[in-house]
Amino acid sequence: MDDLARYQFDHQGYLVIRGLLSPGEVQGLGAAVDALEAHALAHAPVQPRKPAVWNQVYRVDERRGYHATGESIDGASLMVEDFWNADPAFDLLVDHAPTMRYIRRTVQGRVTINNSEMRIRYPGNFTGAHMGGPGSPKYRYAVNSEGIDCMMVRMVYFLHEVRCADGAFSVVPGTHKGAFKPPACALPDDEPGMIGLEVQAGDAILFTENLRHGGLVNRSRRSRKTLHVGYGPAWMMSQNIATMDQPYHLLPETLARFSDAQRALFQPVCEAEYEPSRKHLAGAGR
Repeated sequence: MDDLARYQFDHQGYLVIRGLLSPGEVQGLGAAVDALEAHALAHAPVQPRKPAVWNQVYRVDERRGYHATGESIDGASLMVEDFWNADPAFDLLVDHAPTMRYIRRTVQGRVTINNSEMRIRYPGNFTGAHMGGPGSPKYRYAVNSEGIDCMMVRMVYFLHEVRCADGAFSVVPGTHKGAFKPPACALPDDEPGMIGLEVQAGDAILFTENLRHGGLVNRSRRSRKTLHVGYGPAWMMSQNIATMDQPYHLLPETLARFSDAQRALFQPVCEAEYEPSRKHLAGAGR
């Protein structure tokens, strides 16, 4: 992230990064996403369920180590969390050098991964707008003498072209600094100031979690497939919905195949590093 990109991120709350993934990376990740989608849908009837979290029931695939929710019908979506465990093809996104150049200028201190979501949005589906305004101290956006200091940022990777009609990722620029609660609408398409961000295969979008964001209605006949990876300071625990605020869920065999640098992005925090959470998480919710 150069100084211009830092200025734009601070001003807007997001960046569209063209060509962050190479064609080869897009191809490999796309194949892994398709295979995991097929596995999650085929095994849904026999996977054990977890108690509902935020009104969502997650299925657990104990052998492949992922949590999944949703189905493949019009208006619905499929979300698979902890996808690292399911396929080594996803490992390239752990300590991905082009990504980390952006992350290390937006999160201060020791950085860890706290979120991993494979999102597939079928025709008719949308993601309701959320966050923005004063937001939660858990995901606050700040700037200090050291630069940008985000509590959580996400990198969203796109494996195919996404136009607005395909249910583009959408934002209300600048709302990460808003002093007032945004007006909520039934559809993100109708929210004041909401814009869709159109992308090509290999592009990525970096945003602060405190920014007002969602996903426009998918009015096309194709599914929209993305990978989300979230980052924050080392004291922040898992921000996956199925394991919210618990230790990050990685299988021993997944950690075993990572390099030292990759493992460091998932290392459990020590007591001293976790201490800030007592202040930031007090009374906070997502």
